[in-house]
Amino acid sequence: MVSIKDIPILKGDNYNEWYKKLDLFFTMAELDWFLTAPVPVEPERPVRGEDVTDASWKQTELAYKASKQRYDADHAKWLPANKKCLAVVKNTIEPAILGAITDLPTFVEYLDKIRSQYTGSSKTYATQLIKQLVTERYLGGVIREHIHRLVNINNKLKPMDMEFRLEHIVHLVFASLPKEFDNFVVNYNMNPEKWDIEKTIAMCVQEEERIKSAHGGSINYVNKKRYNKDIPSSSKGKGPSWLSHIHSTGESLGNL
Repeated sequence: MVSIKDIPILKGDNYNEWYKKLDLFFTMAELDWFLTAPVPVEPERPVRGEDVTDASWKQTELAYKASKQRYDADHAKWLPANKKCLAVVKNTIEPAILGAITDLPTFVEYLDKIRSQYTGSSKTYATQLIKQLVTERYLGGVIREHIHRLVNINNKLKPMDMEFRLEHIVHLVFASLPKEFDNFVVNYNMNPEKWDIEKTIAMCVQEEERIKSAHGGSINYVNKKRYNKDIPSSSKGKGPSWLSHIHSTGESLGNL
């Protein structure tokens, strides 16, 4: 069971992780329905007009009574949930940040206020993730884990609507491989078939096993000195034009 202690304190640079844990807590506490629940609005008591018949007025009163009962039931459920959710949020925010946030009566309004203040920092975080994604290099280890790491970085961009399409991730995987995989990458680029992530992993694992066998069962990519801080021009031919453009503009991403 997830507890409030599992939610990190919001300190200004960890909004995405904080929100992720917060959402998990509300889900496990069966309060996730409240994140999108509208505030119950009490129906206005009808006033009988002079020309309203008894039969019509009776129908109006019955409709009001039904609406009032629904409101009372919804409000009785909404009120304690609002109080609990506000308490959880306010107790997982650093005091200095908490004091700078305008106090609002509903949890949804309060959370939206926090989200609006972290839009800028989210862009900074997205820039860091994109830089990491396009400059990550495979220098040995387990190639399956390397590809999973790239996919995981891309998944972190999804909440900000900045994720790459999976076919682009496949090309980023190929661009991250050392020169021993050059023939493998060229063969893929000449093949009209497009691979998904699962097939990319399977084929890369198979190719690495072939390379290892050709080198006596092991290979050290680290000493090949193919990659340095800057992306060499020789890697630009390993993917489509959009990938070359990303590489060439990687240093300017911090200005987003």
